[in-house]
Amino acid sequence: MCYSVQQKASVKELSDQFNAQFNSPTLYKVQSLVNGFDFPLLPILKHNQPEIFHFANWGLVPHWAKSKDIQKHTLNAKLETIAEVPSFKNITDQRCILPVTGFYEWKWLDSKGKRKEKYHIKIENESVFGLAGLHSTWVDPGNEQKIESFTLLTTQANAIMAEIHNIKKRMPLIMDIQKAKNWLLQGNIELNHNLATKCIESDGQLNLF
Repeated sequence: MCYSVQQKASVKELSDQFNAQFNSPTLYKVQSLVNGFDFPLLPILKHNQPEIFHFANWGLVPHWAKSKDIQKHTLNAKLETIAEVPSFKNITDQRCILPVTGFYEWKWLDSKGKRKEKYHIKIENESVFGLAGLHSTWVDPGNEQKIESFTLLTTQANAIMAEIHNIKKRMPLIMDIQKAKNWLLQGNIELNHNLATKCIESDGQLNLF
């Protein structure tokens, strides 16, 4: 699964690379390691406004949720089952992209995960790339505040990622900038289960550190 990312690009670099402007640039923070379980506020591009970076909390809150407590279970969504899971099945067309400069995975070195090795992963020759996700808007019943949130889509790990994520063997849907732009403009994600094989064309495109 994917719970840690890196965002070291500047506002200008992200704007230039994705041809999109920030709705609130002062909210953006350059960060070497972003922990999903902090439910951070991060910039995403939405399918219906691909020219604007909106800020949303990592950890999707479905519109029907009574509280934000569900977020710890919705940092990721399996591409293969989103049409069946209550949190995601009604928003499969609400695509988004999280821009990153890398993400992190930990390889288990023993059967219980007491010893782990950290890997920093990025696309070769790409300073910035995208992770595909779904977004949603939730209204807090306590104060009627609108909360934007998102989840990252995952799929079965390819060969190189299976060596690292060696227990559950999953990986995020990784896209270079052009694929990310094209995907935002496509139709319902249920029609795009072949996306997982298109987003990374070969193991050699990933760099590990």
